[in-house]
Amino acid sequence: MDAVLGISLGWVLIVLGAVLLVIEATNPGFFVAVPGTVMIILGVLFVLGVDVFGSTLGVVVGVVTALAAAAVTVWLYSRITPQEKPTTISRDSVVGQEGHVVRDVDPDSIAGKVRIGGVEWSASSASAPLRVGTRVVVVRSEGVHVVVDEVK
Repeated sequence: MDAVLGISLGWVLIVLGAVLLVIEATNPGFFVAVPGTVMIILGVLFVLGVDVFGSTLGVVVGVVTALAAAAVTVWLYSRITPQEKPTTISRDSVVGQEGHVVRDVDPDSIAGKVRIGGVEWSASSASAPLRVGTRVVVVRSEGVHVVVDEVK
């Protein structure tokens, strides 16, 4: 395993591992940082002359080193990624929330629009017509739109 076209397997693994880390840096969440780190560590072992595949001790050293590198990478990855869970907004979850009218809302039409928590919703009025800028509260959801009433 000395050379592949004059380049050792260790250097090939190091370069491939670095490429995977660059891919992970440009596309977070693809999760190729673990195999990239393992490839770099195994590549360094090959360059240093550790015969990973030649003996039982080499296999054990290679596996333990790869597992340790993977564990450290996963631990570091969990520390640098945001821990916030994404919020899911559904029409039922906005009931009781307040917002404002961005397109006139009528009781007989769902052509009106309201902005609740930074998201625009198709809306109808529970009672009277509501004009742009009116503060509203969501009283219920129907189908794919919400029903609002003026905040008193």
